[in-house]
Amino acid sequence: MHRIVLVDDHAIVREGFKRLVDREADLAIVGEAASRLDALPLLAAENPDLLITDLSLADGSGMALITDMTAHHSATRTIVLSMHDGAAFVAEALACGAHGYITKGAAADELVTGIRAVLRGERYLSRDVRGTQRHDPSPLETLTPRERQTLQLLVRGNVPKAAAAELGISEKTLYAHRSSLLEKLGARNERDLARIAVERGLL
Repeated sequence: MHRIVLVDDHAIVREGFKRLVDREADLAIVGEAASRLDALPLLAAENPDLLITDLSLADGSGMALITDMTAHHSATRTIVLSMHDGAAFVAEALACGAHGYITKGAAADELVTGIRAVLRGERYLSRDVRGTQRHDPSPLETLTPRERQTLQLLVRGNVPKAAAAELGISEKTLYAHRSSLLEKLGARNERDLARIAVERGLL
């Protein structure tokens, strides 16, 4: 049985999705939430196989939740279920660590197809967003998981020594990640990094 957590700030969307999943004998919704803050303890407790999240949540951007999953629950696969079909949204969600992107305008059978593909370890995009991705990667797409973790710790006010200790790396390595972040994101200092992180929903 594949265990799924659903995060969407509209109860009617969650109810419709649950009815769809209930038709599948090997899929089960084990939890649901309307916000990132409600989702985090739920994900820690349930450790699901799959997270399905909207990008617009009750407390901000779903991009931050995807980044949290990449950093702390790497075994859980993630699909974005969103009304947004723009190339920039798709590219950024994938850059943050999503394994699939399905619009709310997609057919119901395509949602199930996407779930199964992602659970098999594949990447899945709904038909209406395929081919919309930029050929040139965005700066966020070039960040490694460790650089993302470094970015989060630094912009949350951790001094380099404390950030290095939390990541289990040397200060020298931490500073190397910091330099790489500044270069890749076009930032001059940590204030710029913080601004970029807030704008892109990385906090």
